[in-house]
Amino acid sequence: MSARQIKIWDVSGKTVYLYPLSKGIRMIRQQLTHKQQQKLSPLQIQQVKLLELTALEIENRINQELEENPALEDVSDAAPEPDDLAPDDFPSEDAPDEDLSLGDYLTEDDIPDYKLQQDYYSRENKQGEIPYSESESFQEYLLNQLRLKNLSEENFRIGEYIIGNIDDDGYLRRKPEALSDDLAFQYGMEIPAAGILDVLRVIEELDPAGIGATSLQKCLLLQLERKEKTPERKAAILILDKYFDSFTKKQYDKICKSLNVSEEELKGIIKEITLLNPKPGNAWESNMETKMAQITPDFVVESVNGELIFTMTEQNIPELRINKEYGNLLADYAGKKGKKTAGQREAILFVKQKLDAARWFIDAIKQRNTTLRNTMLAIIEIQHNFFLTGEETELKPMILKDVAELCGYDISTVSRVVNSKYVQTNWSVKSLKFFFSEAMLNEDGEEISTREIKTILKSCIEAEDKTKPLTDDSLVKELKKKGYEIARRTVAKYREQLNIPISRLRKEI
Repeated sequence: MSARQIKIWDVSGKTVYLYPLSKGIRMIRQQLTHKQQQKLSPLQIQQVKLLELTALEIENRINQELEENPALEDVSDAAPEPDDLAPDDFPSEDAPDEDLSLGDYLTEDDIPDYKLQQDYYSRENKQGEIPYSESESFQEYLLNQLRLKNLSEENFRIGEYIIGNIDDDGYLRRKPEALSDDLAFQYGMEIPAAGILDVLRVIEELDPAGIGATSLQKCLLLQLERKEKTPERKAAILILDKYFDSFTKKQYDKICKSLNVSEEELKGIIKEITLLNPKPGNAWESNMETKMAQITPDFVVESVNGELIFTMTEQNIPELRINKEYGNLLADYAGKKGKKTAGQREAILFVKQKLDAARWFIDAIKQRNTTLRNTMLAIIEIQHNFFLTGEETELKPMILKDVAELCGYDISTVSRVVNSKYVQTNWSVKSLKFFFSEAMLNEDGEEISTREIKTILKSCIEAEDKTKPLTDDSLVKELKKKGYEIARRTVAKYREQLNIPISRLRKEI
């Protein structure tokens, strides 16, 4: 024992040597802690992430994996092999320090069984994609018009920046002061807010009418000012300019009194306003927006002669398998006896990692499709009548727990499955979240879906007299006549969820 060490005996009789510290002795202690941790394997992590992907996203994810992992290949793109490799073709011995089991990598079935829908088209008779041309975007359309204006180079750059800030509806929702600050910060252009407004007035002259407006009121006024002036349009301009707040609140009595017009005359004036376009930019859609607006259903449920036929729409997902060349490479390294060099050990480790990743990915795709299939079958079983008839009144109350208990998965798994997934029926394409709703009791004590009540509530509002629309209290009475006991606040909540305004705002002349 050195001079700087202190000898201490603990309770077990063991000798512990400690270094003394400047302010006392540092004690060495042994402690046992018990805590529960849940760690996911790489395969489980991949399965969780893949469950949330839509059909288009899973296709992109597979293509990305095919590019990144050379041990994974598409069956349709792979070169035909004369003979299949069997495990007996490889040496059964391996170096003791490699921890390599060839059976983990070379027993994959070349014919994948995770495909849940057969592709009945051969490579020769598959239909090709129809070519299409991309039209100019909304911003390009405005810029082409702006180039025809007699603007200086500086004003054109200002106009170009303003057009870039116009949203898809055709509105400029940013203040001139904010645009002035952006131009100074990004381009070093010291442009006052008044200069921004001067260029904005030029943009307001472009087509379509109403473009570049900063508010709905301004948008409608810009459109009316371009039309031929008739008595009705002159009165419409006056209403939008002086009585816009009363117009939006449908206070028609107040407007009639202020303008000294009859209800019949006001009806013609309002008709001129309703013919205007409140969103002038909606006539254009960029190519990306068009693609994003298209929904690719993940499932198809068809009703044929009283029977339901279920399929999964994954024709574009390629068939995957392990690359045989990587299997042969691993077998060659495993068959070499003797001590391996550092380069060989690195090569074996690289090949093993790629083969593991490919095998995990294929298993994750298999598990994903199985989970999606079982979850959708459980939804079909619960909502069987809806898929047969397409009537929303046939929807049964259903929550995540009901589906989870039926298909045997966790609630979180079911939640990931229904996220951003769609099913195509005989009548329309529905989001899977559409089928979930809470339960309520009718006057007979039967459980009904809240979506059924919303459907009946919507039909009552559509059938009402628009000159005397039903209030929430009146809607409560109407629903009670149909056998639904619902409080007024519940009716108001459902009406707001359906984006239906209050009775005063639904009133028409």
